[in-house]
Amino acid sequence: MPYRDLQEFVAGLERAGELKRVRVEVDPELEITEIAMRQVLQSGPALLFENVKGSRYPLLINAFASQKRIEMAIGRPPAEIGEQIIGFIERLNPPSLKTLVRERKTLRLLTAARLKNVGRAIAQEVVEQPDLDALPVLKCWPDDGGRFFTFSPSLTHHPVNHRSNFGLYRLQIFDKATTGMHWQLGKGGGYHYFEAEQEGKPLEVAVVVGGDPALMLSAILPLPEALEEIVFSGLLRGNPLPMVQAKSLFMRVPANAEFILEGKVLPGERRMEGPFGDHFGHYSNAAPFPVFHINTVTRRKNPIYPATVVGKPPQEDRWMGDAAQEFLNPFLKLIRPEVADLWAYYEAGFHNLLVVSVKSRFAKEPLKTALGLFGEGQLSLTKCIVLVGPGVNPRDFTAVLREVRKHFNAGNDFLLLPRVPLDTLDFTSFKMHLGSKMALDATPKGDENGGSWPFEGLGSIDMKRLAPEASDWRLLEDTLLAVKVPEGAGKRVAERIASVPELKGLKMVAAVSNDIDLKDQTSLLWGIFTRFDPARDAFFPEMRFEGAAPLYRGPLAIDATWKPGYPAPLVMDSAIVDKVNKRWNEY
Repeated sequence: MPYRDLQEFVAGLERAGELKRVRVEVDPELEITEIAMRQVLQSGPALLFENVKGSRYPLLINAFASQKRIEMAIGRPPAEIGEQIIGFIERLNPPSLKTLVRERKTLRLLTAARLKNVGRAIAQEVVEQPDLDALPVLKCWPDDGGRFFTFSPSLTHHPVNHRSNFGLYRLQIFDKATTGMHWQLGKGGGYHYFEAEQEGKPLEVAVVVGGDPALMLSAILPLPEALEEIVFSGLLRGNPLPMVQAKSLFMRVPANAEFILEGKVLPGERRMEGPFGDHFGHYSNAAPFPVFHINTVTRRKNPIYPATVVGKPPQEDRWMGDAAQEFLNPFLKLIRPEVADLWAYYEAGFHNLLVVSVKSRFAKEPLKTALGLFGEGQLSLTKCIVLVGPGVNPRDFTAVLREVRKHFNAGNDFLLLPRVPLDTLDFTSFKMHLGSKMALDATPKGDENGGSWPFEGLGSIDMKRLAPEASDWRLLEDTLLAVKVPEGAGKRVAERIASVPELKGLKMVAAVSNDIDLKDQTSLLWGIFTRFDPARDAFFPEMRFEGAAPLYRGPLAIDATWKPGYPAPLVMDSAIVDKVNKRWNEY
């Protein structure tokens, strides 16, 4: 049976040995972040902090930080749900009574994708004036602009067609009744606010703090605008979502939430929000964002406050993001039949690296697919796409590199898109919302190695002499040479290596900063793909134009070093690290 609310889920986690209660007092400013991160790295349980400094409410974190807990939340692996629905659609074409009878289990699941109105709700057992200082809201990183709600989805409705959006956006506390509303580029709540602001009207917002696990996970699904996450949550839960009339808004809200913050975002109002340590592993800079004014708070009598931490991977969002794409990938493959599989890498913050396995049915179809994906919903925020053949597992980065070695030819298979929209959190172009994208076509084409050169490793190359600035280097699959260099030396070193005649058969060179562990794939992918802008930082030793068409030869060189003007990478305060070390046995 699905969990009806968050507290049922907590009880289920505890019965399964997937939850640890921490009874000693802990500080929501930095200390909880350090504890939670260590538990993720150790594959530890969810944590329920029962004594949070400054608040009488317990705090839950890492509730979804494992594949097992994700499957407990929705009753089975996420991919099974998407595959079941897509299989049903395919088998129903053409429709028949026999098929409908055979598929009655799936039909029951589909009927769960709806809302159920109720008259009373545990989310409204207490109605009170807002006092955000009473909640155990986290300050996650030392240079954060304040305390932030990190796992409190916002429910809004389009002012014209009234469709809902239920999305997870961070909220910075400004005072007892006011927060920022971080609506990023391409997010549904931001579109609703855009329409309301065009009409000069306030937008009603209900921030839902806690709920049943299927509802909480639905908030991270990158669904098309026409699909409503709260309705779609029924497919994850297997039951309709109970909804109750809000106390001060003209909308219905989830009945089984822990807290509901009811309020409005006014047109034309902006306030500086941030900085905030984000899931790209760096601080996002302070910038003006809309302001959420809370007029009423409703809650359970004894609620639990849920939170999460984002930052340098891996964090809890790794498991939630992987679950979202496992669930939704079958739907994307339905509308793009040439796509065999695809995978966005959590190590690169999801939006920075997408690998797509494609069945190429005509010349250059993979690049057509890349162009389509660059314009597809939230996949439009992707910075780098690597295309491989249909038999390649896109989750296996080693296998992907082998395909790049065999099938990528710079002269024919590199696509650069300059001056295009980019993720709000991406800082590499130095311009918010604008940057560049690139695609590498490493699919088989039948004319392999045409125009390229063989490469058999570094051989007699003296790396210390070639790159004296380098403190370390690593060659992956005779394809990608990663070199650690100090700040300011990235382009110079990458360009020098790519220009060596003996290395012209190498496919890629990436200069990374000294904080990157070359032996750790998570660190390496994070260090490369979160720190370069393709149009500025990717180049070839031979580049020229025929008319307006660029021509490239040689290895793709990338300066992926940290650069002046980038926000700082996230590092925990050493005093907090020492504090947690000393208290570890207490926890």
